[in-house]
Amino acid sequence: MPDVDEQLSLLTRGCDRVYTVEELRDKLRRSAETGRPLRAKLGMDPTAPDLTLGHTVVLRKLRQFQDLGHKAVLIIGDYTAMIGDPTGRSKTRPILSREQVDANARTYLEQAGKVLDLSPDKLEVRRNSEWLSPMTFADVIALASQVTVARMMERDTFTERAKKGQEIFIHEFFYPLMQARDSVMIEADVELGGTDQTFNNLMGRDFQRAVGQSPQVVVIVPLLVGIDGVEKMSKSLGNYIGVTEPPSDMFGKVMSVGDELMRMYFELVTDAAPADMAALLDPAQTSPRDAKVALAKTIVGQFHGAGAAAAAEEEFFRIHGSGKAGLPDEIPEIIVPRTVSGAATLAGEVQMSVAALVVHCGLASSKSDARRLMAEGGIRLNGQPIADPQSMLTVRTGDVLQRGKRRFVRLVLEP
Repeated sequence: MPDVDEQLSLLTRGCDRVYTVEELRDKLRRSAETGRPLRAKLGMDPTAPDLTLGHTVVLRKLRQFQDLGHKAVLIIGDYTAMIGDPTGRSKTRPILSREQVDANARTYLEQAGKVLDLSPDKLEVRRNSEWLSPMTFADVIALASQVTVARMMERDTFTERAKKGQEIFIHEFFYPLMQARDSVMIEADVELGGTDQTFNNLMGRDFQRAVGQSPQVVVIVPLLVGIDGVEKMSKSLGNYIGVTEPPSDMFGKVMSVGDELMRMYFELVTDAAPADMAALLDPAQTSPRDAKVALAKTIVGQFHGAGAAAAAEEEFFRIHGSGKAGLPDEIPEIIVPRTVSGAATLAGEVQMSVAALVVHCGLASSKSDARRLMAEGGIRLNGQPIADPQSMLTVRTGDVLQRGKRRFVRLVLEP
């Protein structure tokens, strides 16, 4: 195992803040002396069924603790998810049902396993309903008595909402208390989180001190900016790269990332050595396009393997490299009923509303979304852009409908 200074250098690389570096050094030193691995905690609320590349930033940091011989403790927040973390929210998050939470939780471990070592000696998986569900109302009051309203209002989310006169519900105050309770119950030595989790993570330190535990070190990592280059990566914003996406989709999305985000992506979602990263990001040594290809292949390779990454690269440049529209090797087929806004049916073809067709094929969420895409030149039929959202299309089996540069469907008329 590397010495304490080497471990500290690796574990703090790419972090936004560590509370505190000296405490982490001390815990690593004592771990080396006693042979007891640190318990590094990460809580994840299953509020949605899929993980994005943004989630993997903190998962990768947790994996570093595992690789250094420490124990990862993954808390599936099945109980806290039913309340909802108000972090970054301008309004109250909708409360999820137990059925929704359980359905989402079933996919989390499989997806997290694409980054974490799932060996029993390296990973402990817990659900916080184990200790939160049995609490009585008296227990909840005792929990709440440890924090003042003034302390809670230090949280920027609540402060901003109060300034704007927006509602803050009492149940939202309980989320950081519950997350802090998690740290006490599993006796965490370290808790990891994104910058938006700093308040919650630091509260865990307060609760641990109150019961006589050594306060956890809080390791905060940056939030990955989404492919729009503006907001943090989020499925709700549509600026995400999903960890279960097909290789070609993942490769194409990485290639769409702005040049100004390249350093962040290399630092947060790859293992590129500093010297290699410097060479890739230096235009005098590597063209921006080649650097982005290297990034895309690295990311796809992490989740699908080197062979899939090479095939995704080949397909991407076959479609886009010459400047002429090509087609992927595999295009999903969509059955088109002759009743979808059909105006006339002829032998082997049907005329229909283009907006209705785009929605039916899953390339837009609504007709208004379809019209917006067409206005932006984002919808094509057999390579030709469709500009008029009011037009009627003559559709035949074998036609290819396309959204943007990466999404294709082959149309098959209902018999």
